[in-house]
Amino acid sequence: MQTYRPNLGATIDLIETPSLLIDLESMESNFSVIAETYSNTTCKMRQHAKNIKCPDILWRQIEIGGTLNGVCTAKISEAEVMVEGGIRDILVTSEIVGEDKQKRLAYLAKRADVKVCIDNKANLNALSFVAQEIGSEIGVLIEVDTSMGRAGIRTPEQGVELAKLAESLASVKFLGVMSHQTVDGFADKETRFIEGKRYIDKCLEVKTAIEDHGIEVAIVSSGETFSYDVAPQIEGVTEVEGGTYALMSGPTKYMEEFSLAGKVLTTVIDMTESEIVIDAGLRCLGGPLGSTPTIEGQDNLGFSEMQDSYSVLTVEGKNIFEIGQTMLICTSQQDILVNRWDNFIGVRDGVVEVVWDIPARGCHH
Repeated sequence: MQTYRPNLGATIDLIETPSLLIDLESMESNFSVIAETYSNTTCKMRQHAKNIKCPDILWRQIEIGGTLNGVCTAKISEAEVMVEGGIRDILVTSEIVGEDKQKRLAYLAKRADVKVCIDNKANLNALSFVAQEIGSEIGVLIEVDTSMGRAGIRTPEQGVELAKLAESLASVKFLGVMSHQTVDGFADKETRFIEGKRYIDKCLEVKTAIEDHGIEVAIVSSGETFSYDVAPQIEGVTEVEGGTYALMSGPTKYMEEFSLAGKVLTTVIDMTESEIVIDAGLRCLGGPLGSTPTIEGQDNLGFSEMQDSYSVLTVEGKNIFEIGQTMLICTSQQDILVNRWDNFIGVRDGVVEVVWDIPARGCHH
């Protein structure tokens, strides 16, 4: 089956629906915020590829500035796509478990500067064994659990033990520490700075403990979109793993310096006086974690039902829409949304300027 691709130069009213659009001006504005924020800082952005899944777009941020010319990924399969797309500095932020995936990582390390996060001795020993067998070297960062309650060490002492072990093993190179954190709800700037610093300081405690044992910590990879402006002001942080800021999403609209760039174009296919049916459902939108999309510029419309291929909107007040009319959906969970599409349609001033494939979609392994 051939993937739908509109003609370049087509106006937005000619695009088939549903389609995933990128407002190019908004995305470029978001990239410029990052370039300006990190223009004179030691700390740089390492954009998270799990959100975009497209090397061409990730290259745009690298070209505009503010980055260390590399990205991070959640999976080894995403890392492979990034290297194929010409990006040679990769940090895999999840622990890679299983001989097959570890071999893929080791072979990828022959082609690029590949680093991976670890949080236990068994995983570290396995990586060393596989990389030694294949003849490559893998950089390792110790993941610190600062707030998420999932992977990562819990104490500085655990970090010291892992760093010592990494220093003693062949074919792995200890590079530093890493953490990821989140903030709940709509956070104002003061809350972002307080919470961001509190979490990042936990990661830096591990750095200090390791350095106290005479081991160099070259990389501190911490921070994300909500703390993109917090981390550069904290001494010791070398890079930030931001991803959401590129296209943005409903739950992060409190970050007013960024604009929502990723939207889904949909068409009204049926309606009553109080309800509207659109041709965009869970297959193309997602809707996890209780986060519901909204309709751009239409506060009187709300999602009341989401099925595989359609959704139902409730209308408050007079229904002024018509069957066949299009509207834009402001998305709610960016990385899951993007994973459901084959391409982005880049639009500027209502005209299709570019169509980008999404080669890392479906990279579950």
